[in-house]
Amino acid sequence: MDDIWVRFVENMGDRISGPMKFRLLLQPIMALIFATIAGLKDARTGKPPYFWALLTEPAHRRDMVKDGWKSVGKIFVLALVLDVVYQFIVARFVYPGEAIIVAIVLAIVPYLIVRGLVTRLSRRAYR
Repeated sequence: MDDIWVRFVENMGDRISGPMKFRLLLQPIMALIFATIAGLKDARTGKPPYFWALLTEPAHRRDMVKDGWKSVGKIFVLALVLDVVYQFIVARFVYPGEAIIVAIVLAIVPYLIVRGLVTRLSRRAYR
């Protein structure tokens, strides 16, 4: 088990300086754009901040996840595919767990953070 974690940490560090490093900026920027658009729409319609509402409103959680997935799903899949390509180029082997973690970090985490912040900040403009 320790070998897996050591390999994981080393491989994560290699992604920063390896081939296809442009995606480490491009994919979060794309997620931020889609999160900003969705956050502005949430503020106009009076919805609560996205991530907070996901945690505190279980009755609407399924619809909110579907709405969020429509925005960030394509970016997530793109991040997943590009990481698989990267792994194949560098290691000639694919570690699916690493690819999923990278895709979550590059697409979903920025989306969750920014959508709620944009909603909170822009809500004042729509009052």
